[in-house]
Amino acid sequence: MMGRVRAFTSRHVLLPGADLPVPATIKVDSMTGKITDIRQGLTSKDEYPSLDEGDWIDVEDRLILPGLVDAHVHLNEPGRTDWEGFWTGTRAAVSGGVTTVVDMPLNSIPPTTTVNHLEQKRNAAQGQCWSDVAFWGGVIPGNQSHLKPLVGAGVKGFKCFLIESGVEEFPCVTEKDLHLAMQEIQDSSTVLCFHAELETGILSASTITSNPTLYDTFLSSRPQQLEVDAIRLITTLHAQYPSLRLHIVHLSASSALPLVRAAKASGLPLTVETCFHYLTLTAEHIPHGHPEFKCCPPIREESNREELWQALQDGSIDCVVSDHSPCVAALKKLDTGDIMNAWGGISTLGLGLSLLWTEGRKRGISIGKIIQWTSIKTAKHASLDDRKGAIKVGYDADFVIWDPDAEIKVTKESLNFKNKVSPYEGLTLSGRVEQTYLRGHLVYDQAKGFAEQPVGGIL
Repeated sequence: MMGRVRAFTSRHVLLPGADLPVPATIKVDSMTGKITDIRQGLTSKDEYPSLDEGDWIDVEDRLILPGLVDAHVHLNEPGRTDWEGFWTGTRAAVSGGVTTVVDMPLNSIPPTTTVNHLEQKRNAAQGQCWSDVAFWGGVIPGNQSHLKPLVGAGVKGFKCFLIESGVEEFPCVTEKDLHLAMQEIQDSSTVLCFHAELETGILSASTITSNPTLYDTFLSSRPQQLEVDAIRLITTLHAQYPSLRLHIVHLSASSALPLVRAAKASGLPLTVETCFHYLTLTAEHIPHGHPEFKCCPPIREESNREELWQALQDGSIDCVVSDHSPCVAALKKLDTGDIMNAWGGISTLGLGLSLLWTEGRKRGISIGKIIQWTSIKTAKHASLDDRKGAIKVGYDADFVIWDPDAEIKVTKESLNFKNKVSPYEGLTLSGRVEQTYLRGHLVYDQAKGFAEQPVGGIL
């Protein structure tokens, strides 16, 4: 039986503002799930005589990191629970040290475009969440009158598409639609997020007639210019609504970075995310006939990947998310290898921290910097930075016990999301989540599996 107070101690605790971990002990009120005290330096249980034996948790040389906040996840429930669901998606999240996910408004039926739809989603999530879950709302043509009520109901912001989303219940918006939406929410404390590809309607004849199993065929159909044109429109609109925070989701095109840098330099409140797959995979190494690598916008060339890494390090890109976007295997066209007609989405929940650490350490990136991108900045983006993303007194006791030197082999059996299709299968990655704690409760143990029941809540 857990006592009222628990203490977590390690020689390597990542505290706010630090690039490297330090020795520390963290006290947690297990009733509230909040951090009540942090003492730096080496300590022993003798200094906490009132603690029960099981409430002194010494992880020795393993790292204690803040739980990750994945601010871009498609859980697809209700409506497409054969693709993913709260139960499987959030189990996969905590197995990778993600203690909070923010669910995207589309791919569920109905989409989160009204308060009623939000309530349907929240009702579906009850009792199923292994991590904490928050929600984005959606902007679609004609729903501007629903936006302020959605803010009042607790959505963390809004997502819209400048190109067709792939699902008919979540159509893309025009510039006119955007003006209506931005006028409605410009005085609200919220954020408008953009899928930033702008469709020109022009595909070359060579693209249309090329072999649909070749990755190059797909890559040429979604050129960087689509992202450049979209971000040019977004930054032009932003100048007309300078008080409204805007955000670019899943940036893949390095050629759009000058526009991003110029907007930031002008003082506009613009933030940008990229994804694990854009930082770890490259077009040159994608085999033909493998639609599991398809996502929109696409994975691009190695030189582009290196520019994204540089943009992360100089602050042009703010954070890193999964854009976990699964579907049933049949929609991935694995039997035919038809990349052009496959569903575009990559499943990553459970792997992100190891993926980023594997690539980051090659570049001399500290674990502190990685947590900045995956916990601190993502929590701030989703307006959860008053309780999530850092090991800090008053914050939720969400911890990852991390072994940076262990290796994991990605197999189908190791994946915890529903449809076990992943471009990472077969890879050996550096760094392993040993345990995940949500508000002081152990929810995942690498050796023993998951807790008896989920304790995640709706934020």
